[in-house]
Amino acid sequence: MDDNDILKIVADNIRLERLRCRLSQEKLAEMVDISTKYLNMIENRKANPTIVIVVRICEALGIDLDTIYSR
Repeated sequence: MDDNDILKIVADNIRLERLRCRLSQEKLAEMVDISTKYLNMIENRKANPTIVIVVRICEALGIDLDTIYSR
C-alpha cells in the first residue's frame, strides 16, 4: 500500500464520519481548530495531515483512530 492509498482511506473515512455526524466542514474545522480550507484539502487528498490533526479530528467526531484507517 502506498502513501496515496493511505491518504484516500483516511480522507474518505473522515468525510464519511463527518457526514454521519451531520457536521459541516466549517463546524468540524472549528471544533478541531483548523481552517475550513485545510479540512477541505484533507478530505480531497490535497493535504497530508499530521497525526496530531488526525487524532483531533477523531476526538471531535467521537471515534477511535482505527475507524479512520479502516477500509
